[in-house]
Amino acid sequence: MEDKQFLEMVVKAIVANPNDVVVDRTIDERGVLLTLKTNPADMGYVIGRKGQTAQSIRTLLKIIGAKNNSRVNLKIYDPEGPARHEARESHEAVRDTSRDDIDMSAIDDLNI
Repeated sequence: MEDKQFLEMVVKAIVANPNDVVVDRTIDERGVLLTLKTNPADMGYVIGRKGQTAQSIRTLLKIIGAKNNSRVNLKIYDPEGPARHEARESHEAVRDTSRDDIDMSAIDDLNI
């Protein structure tokens, strides 16, 4: 149960709607499966840019699992399914191609 409590704590800290966070915990022959459900508006916070936040959470859960001699996996429930991601990816592709037209000369000399 330590893994479930950890996941709830971390996700509630990063989302805008912490009361909508639900974690289901099941055990099967492959180990522990944690299914995370959040408000659809918070999905971006949980997944992060290029999936980095979700991957970091999975890594931490694997460490907790190893400490307790179990295998912990995370499934992030997406009620809108893969169609949402395909639409977002095609939108990003359009947005990325438009960046070629942006004049970047004003910021080329910035030392950041």
